[in-house]
Amino acid sequence: MSGEKEKSTVTSAPPSPSPSSVAPSVEFSKGINGLQKVILRESRGSSAEVYLYGGHVTSWKNDHGEELLFLSSKAIFKPPKAIRGGIPICFPQFASHGTLDQHGFARNRFWAVDEDPPPFPTNTLNKAFVDLILKPSEEDMKIWPHSFEYRLRIALGPGGDLMLTSRIRNTNSDGKPFSFTFAYHTYFSVSDISEVRVEGLETLDYLDNLQNKERFTEQGDALTFESEVDKIYLSTPTKIAIIDHEKKRTFVLRKDGLPDAVRC
Repeated sequence: MSGEKEKSTVTSAPPSPSPSSVAPSVEFSKGINGLQKVILRESRGSSAEVYLYGGHVTSWKNDHGEELLFLSSKAIFKPPKAIRGGIPICFPQFASHGTLDQHGFARNRFWAVDEDPPPFPTNTLNKAFVDLILKPSEEDMKIWPHSFEYRLRIALGPGGDLMLTSRIRNTNSDGKPFSFTFAYHTYFSVSDISEVRVEGLETLDYLDNLQNKERFTEQGDALTFESEVDKIYLSTPTKIAIIDHEKKRTFVLRKDGLPDAVRC
């Protein structure tokens, strides 16, 4: 990888009536175990919570205060352990697709607030957002010898939509390219898993991690969860929907620059 790559995902919150409006806001405070966090508040009442440790979104609530992400009760907010749940950032390696520890090291590092980010193509008018940046330490360079700047913008839109935009720049002094794997490992809050179905992945090819990454083609019209599932779908569409029948809630994922999707 040379130059700069941009990858983004937008998840639409289920619609709900809007209460009285206030201006969007960004608040910095101390979270669990004194770790610094950022709270984004949108004008209609939705919110998102981001820890600088891991550049990790740990909460996303709609304007009724309902939590839309799952955070494990066993989550340990204590470095170097990764936070369990929310939206972990998997970089520079997803899962075990490489020589590093599972999911790489970005989720185990302290990110900094990017005070002077380059212009973003997306409109931030009426959005609460924060820009974060991660650069490799000397220790990181020993286990993954590539220099980079990873810029992450987390934005909360007027309708409560949550948008994550990642920009990864090669800063190797010799310009030598490098490759990586990457994912937003999102944990959505759903009811009984038997009441959930996924739309947008029908008839696609996938790699089944429970069968040594063997390649198959999806046959079902509606994708449901009847047993353990761990599949990587290839060349997926830009829009995927997660429908929770019991909660009468639908998450709509829109993405750009991320061709594959994992269902597990």
